[in-house]
Parts: sequence; C-alpha cells; structure tokens
Amino acid sequence: MPGIDPQQLARLGSLPIKARVIVEGALSGLHRASMHGSSVEFAEHKEYSPGDELRHVDWKAYGKLDRYYVKQFEQESQLTVYLVLDASASMKFAGGGLAKLEYAGTALAALAYLVIQQQDKVGLVACGDRAIETMVPPRARSNHLHDLLGVLDDIMKKGGAGDESPAEALGRIAELSRRRRALIILASDLFDPDDATVRACATLRAQKHDVSVLHILDPHERTFPYEGLTEFHALESAAKLLAKMRRMKTLARPATSPPCSARKCPALPTNSIAPPSSGGLASG
Repeated sequence: MPGIDPQQLARLGSLPIKARVIVEGALSGLHRASMHGSSVEFAEHKEYSPGDELRHVDWKAYGKLDRYYVKQFEQESQLTVYLVLDASASMKFAGGGLAKLEYAGTALAALAYLVIQQQDKVGLVACGDRAIETMVPPRARSNHLHDLLGVLDDIMKKGGAGDESPAEALGRIAELSRRRRALIILASDLFDPDDATVRACATLRAQKHDVSVLHILDPHERTFPYEGLTEFHALESAAKLLAKMRRMKTLARPATSPPCSARKCPALPTNSIAPPSSGGLASG
C-alpha cells in the first residue's frame, strides 16, 4: 500500500484505529464498486402474464419474436471475503523498521474494515504454526469486525513462528467455498520452497474464485544493504550461512524483477508491498 508510513501507523495505537485511519484516509478515494456486495443480476426470460411489471418487458425480444417476454432477475448474495495471514517465522523479520507480520496484519485489518462498511461478509484465516492457526468464519455484522480485529491483533503479537506455508489454509477455504464464489486475499512473503502456495492459489482461481496476493517484502530483502562477510540465520530453521556480500549481491534477484508467484502464475494478481524503511534470513 504505497503512501502508508509504518512509523506513523505505529503511533496510532490500537489496530481498529489504524484500520479506520487507512480506510478513511489513504483508501477513501476507492470507488465503492471495486468491491461490490448485494445487487441483482439477470437470470432468465419468462412469457409475460397479467400483473408483471412493464418495465421488465424485453422489447428487443418482442421485436424478434412478436411475443412479450419479461426479464427475471435474481438477488446476488453478499460478497464473501477470506483474509489469509501468513504468520510464519519469516514474517517476523524487520530490517530496522516495522515487521512484515505487523504490516501485513494492518493491511488486512483495513480491508476487513472496508468490507464490513460495504455490508459484505469477511472472515480470517491465520497460518504458519499449529499453535497460532486460527479461522474466523465470515460474517457481516458490525460487531463481527471488533471480534475479527481482536483475533488479528492477538495473532500479530503471538505470530512469527513455524514454517508452514499458506497452502493448507487455502485448501481449507477451497473446501468451504465449493458452492459459493469468494474473494480470497493472501498476505504473505511467499517464502515457499516447493511453490505449494502458488499451486493452491491457482486451484482457487480454477474454481472461479477471485484471488489476490499482497506480497510482503522487507526493503532489506530487496536491497541486501549488508557489507563484507555476513552471517545469516534462517528464521524457519536452524540453518546458518556465512557469505561474502559482494558475491551474494551479484547472485540475488534484482529488486525490480517480478515476485515468484507472478512469474509462475501469470493470471494471479500480485501486489508487492514493502514496509518503507523497515525475511527469510536475519543477519548476525
């Protein structure tokens, strides 16, 4: 989310306040139709009978068939949004600023606030470690937002553990949403060695769900601002790596290259987000 300064967010206090400030400030210019909820859509024609509303008569059909037909509509259900937070150990990395987990959680909190404002249903799924796995069923009540943000705030404080990818959580959403289309928004650094998360997203897209990924990267993961001989400690294992930074920088992917999910799944909308001036590896 460009334009949102993590240092300013950190001074706002509670998560509900941060979510409201983002939605009513930085996101206030978004058109409401970008995340639409209940409306009506055309279903089928039926032959006109006395008592039917004349405004629903299909005059084009009358011109072709010389018979009166009425357009029938059906009410669309509320939009169902699943927010998926990767709370694995790599998400606690903070290169001198806001941790990726806190930045991702705040972004999802703002989206939850926006969805509830539009009277649509929003749920939360957190993954990364068995101890913090959480699922809040989607609901649209105003008091549901308070409960969801409370759970999200707790995860942001306790998270940053484990090495499980979001793939399993996305699979659970696929099972729960077999009969109803949903919008799934994943906030993750996508540090997944076997690309299971990308495949899970592709499966959801094949089931006609809308899937978006907030690709959370720390600026240090993009620029490698380290010098000389540096020791890196893996956050999701006990592995260590001693490396010469000049050599590492020549091997590292350029910051301008697309994220792995966008390269492997071109149909998947992916937004790369880096907390300004804030991993998989922590330098030591």
